[in-house]
Amino acid sequence: MKKFYLILTVLLVSSIMLNAGPSNRYITEHTCSKAKSAILRKGCNISEKLIDRGLSQAANFWTSADGSQDEFIDFCTKNFCKNLEEKDHLFERLCTNFETILGHNNRVTIELLRPSHVKGVENLPIDDIFGAYNGLAHFNEDMFNNKLAFIVIMNFPHFTLREKINNGDSWTIRQWGYVRLGDLFTSRAPASAEQNINAATAAAENYIANYNIHMGMVWSDRNIRYWSQDVKLITHWGLRDELKAAYSDPVSGTDKQSIIYNILTRITDQSIAEDVIDKSDYIWYPSTNQTYVQRVEIKGKSENNKRYECLLRNFKAIKASDEYYETDNFITRKFEDEYEISVEQAEKLFREVLSSPQVKEVAELISKRLGRKLQPFDIWYDGFKARSSMDQRKLDSITMSRYPDAEAFAKDLPNVLVKLGFTRPRAEFICNHVSVDPSVGAGHAWESMMKGDNSMLRTRIGENGMDYKGYNIGIHEFGHNVEQTISLYEVDNYFMRGVPNTGFTEALAFTFQNRDLELLGLADNDTINEDLNTLDIFWNCYEIMGVSLVDIKTWQWMYAHPKANAEQLRSAVLSIAKEVWNQYYAPIFKENNQVILACYSHIIVDPLYVSAYPIGHLVDFQLEQYLKGKKVGPEVERIFAMGHLTPDLWLQRAVGQKLSTEPLLRATSLAVGDVANYDKQIKKEKKEVKAVKKRKSK
Repeated sequence: MKKFYLILTVLLVSSIMLNAGPSNRYITEHTCSKAKSAILRKGCNISEKLIDRGLSQAANFWTSADGSQDEFIDFCTKNFCKNLEEKDHLFERLCTNFETILGHNNRVTIELLRPSHVKGVENLPIDDIFGAYNGLAHFNEDMFNNKLAFIVIMNFPHFTLREKINNGDSWTIRQWGYVRLGDLFTSRAPASAEQNINAATAAAENYIANYNIHMGMVWSDRNIRYWSQDVKLITHWGLRDELKAAYSDPVSGTDKQSIIYNILTRITDQSIAEDVIDKSDYIWYPSTNQTYVQRVEIKGKSENNKRYECLLRNFKAIKASDEYYETDNFITRKFEDEYEISVEQAEKLFREVLSSPQVKEVAELISKRLGRKLQPFDIWYDGFKARSSMDQRKLDSITMSRYPDAEAFAKDLPNVLVKLGFTRPRAEFICNHVSVDPSVGAGHAWESMMKGDNSMLRTRIGENGMDYKGYNIGIHEFGHNVEQTISLYEVDNYFMRGVPNTGFTEALAFTFQNRDLELLGLADNDTINEDLNTLDIFWNCYEIMGVSLVDIKTWQWMYAHPKANAEQLRSAVLSIAKEVWNQYYAPIFKENNQVILACYSHIIVDPLYVSAYPIGHLVDFQLEQYLKGKKVGPEVERIFAMGHLTPDLWLQRAVGQKLSTEPLLRATSLAVGDVANYDKQIKKEKKEVKAVKKRKSK
């Protein structure tokens, strides 16, 4: 699941050159020149190029309401640092004070959202209002009004993504901190814009968090009920994970998967009956969409585009803030400024995998392993994981016995880290900065933004304890928490906290999740496991990269059709999903016009976040390759203490290579052959054992 950030529009950086100011700005070039002369006269020995950059960027935002031309000169002369010692002293104070502001407000947000996020906390109607509240909504506005933003901009100017890529390797970590501080104020958006975004996001999160299907009321076409009354699955995570788990059921697995696939399809196309959402009053046949009460069919109404109304509200709120940025739209800001990868580069990486010959090779192997033709839901094939052949009930029994509640899981987390090679003192330190709660939704990790505060780990824990799916998610989220703690406490300065982008924290989460059975003492050391893990990562990339393209294309469509209504958006999303499916998946699954790639809840609640997952998978693979034969703990501490560098520079220093699909594609080709031979050998051995038993029986 995703890593929760206190994502503020005011903190999204801009990759456009800010020192080339707008022609209609209030402050003139002559005024900037006079300010520079005054700064130099007072004995400033800072580089004149940096002085020019800082003054020009500050001038871009200064309005007549901030002061006259002469007042701008006086302000700059007074507040521009004279030397590097003074600049570093100012930097340290800004680190301390911004950590205080951002950290405490992050904690306020966590607590106000507790009723929506944590199981067992009563959620009152008023909590939705509190959940939409953002104490930092006026942060950007306040910082410009009190002119702190201008002090930052002058002394720590912004550098473009291209400049960071070209020069970053020669910068010291302290200089990188200066640059990251320069990313803080690149827009002067009003507080109302941020409040509207927060309200739309909170409403979407609440919609998804309470979108459960009571599986005990779901019946097959043959009038079979496969799930007990207490099984309640959230969209899309819980439903997808249940579909994955069904691969271990040789009797009813395929039937269960067809049912869940139909459910996800109806949620996506909005034909789902409203009365079956988080309710257990009706028997529901997903294949026909019929609902019954005591054998009497009830003609209920469909959900009627509520899903796409949430997405549309997010888009409108975000688009309304575009005018305050020099980047032309949110898509650019999300990729170039937050991910620090262009959308074109991301799409290129995704298409390299989706169109690779390895897709067909792996698909044919999966078909042989299943003993049948592939079906569309096999995009979630889970058979390359060791757990796929294990009895789900046995796994549930193990985890529920070991972790009856959140406290038991939290208590065991230091042992988890020790098993991964962390020293006991370091394991205790990290875990002392993580708090565990039972989740209302599928689960998430929420970072701390100040030292002394804890990051939050949320996963689903039932009345009878944590089932395997909850445990698997919990280990994934714990990987986030470990990154969050290391990259907050071990970096040189506050503004270097974190990682290049969310894909990199997902990478560590995947690294932890891949070892979930090992941590339970269930994994073996068979050499084929490495090949299986490679194929698992590849197939996960194949699935999620298509979802990412749908997400990107959906936002591109919304920008091209800003006046569209929810019905038009629904139609467009379904059309886009079919288009991507038909191009990259229909040739493999032999079925056209499937909409399942649009079922992801992230598309609704977290704009353009989905791309973090495939980026994370690629980074995860490169990280896993590097970690071979090494203790995970010490390497994780070294790597994630580097902080917020650009993606390629971080990877180069971490594992010795830049972000690429080539290592995964190369390894996949080799793994397909190895696993195919392994499967043949296992089949041969089983046949021989069967023959021996038959002879003995005679």
